[in-house]
Amino acid sequence: MGKLLRQQRRGKGGVGARAPSHRYKHELAFRKYEGIERTGALRGQIIRFIDDPARGALLMEVKFTDGSTTAFIAPEGARVGGEIQSGATAQVGLGHCLPLGSIPEGAHIYNIELDPGDGGKLVRTPGSYATLVSREKDKAYIKLPSKHQLILFSTCRAQMGVVCGGGRLEKPLMKAGTNFYKKHAQNRKWPVNRGVHMAAYTHPFGGKQHHKGRGSMTSRNAPPGRKVGHIAARSVGRKKAHVEEAKINAANKR
Repeated sequence: MGKLLRQQRRGKGGVGARAPSHRYKHELAFRKYEGIERTGALRGQIIRFIDDPARGALLMEVKFTDGSTTAFIAPEGARVGGEIQSGATAQVGLGHCLPLGSIPEGAHIYNIELDPGDGGKLVRTPGSYATLVSREKDKAYIKLPSKHQLILFSTCRAQMGVVCGGGRLEKPLMKAGTNFYKKHAQNRKWPVNRGVHMAAYTHPFGGKQHHKGRGSMTSRNAPPGRKVGHIAARSVGRKKAHVEEAKINAANKR
């Protein structure tokens, strides 16, 4: 009997698959949406920036006037000593946290809540931002970085600006050792070999390099030892040229 597939081994949740959460520095979330957060606004000051291995963007630690300290995702242009406001009546500003109903249309936002009070779920990767397209009664229309539009409650909160760290992946790694330490920070599996490079007892596509001997389309109901490749894919392979031409011609006729 061959070895378990890589995804099967990781699925067991052993030491080699678990994220090193003991090295993570902050549970990232907005302040609780109650009290002054609902009726007014709190002012705070950026104390320091934190490089947390749990995420690519820097965090900023903010100390508020009530003595509490909270970590937020830092926007581009933030500086130590800068002011951050959080609450329903907070002013419009870089990194400020306020409901979508209080943000002007066309503004760049990030770290957006899906449901009011969930602490921020969307658009948190370095250099990313969403756009508040419009507001209508108690709903807000958001355009995500993927160009997909989303309708959220206007009481959902978000931060204003662009997530810091844009262009982080543009610098070349130059050598494999750099990539090793980069993946090691979050316990990502690396290097990852393709199935065709493996032996037949290790992977269903193994046995002869660059020749699987079978199609890569896999049923949704396939057993765990065979469920690799294009799982329940709609189509596989390069689209035929005449199909593309027919689509273009149909579009031009419109």
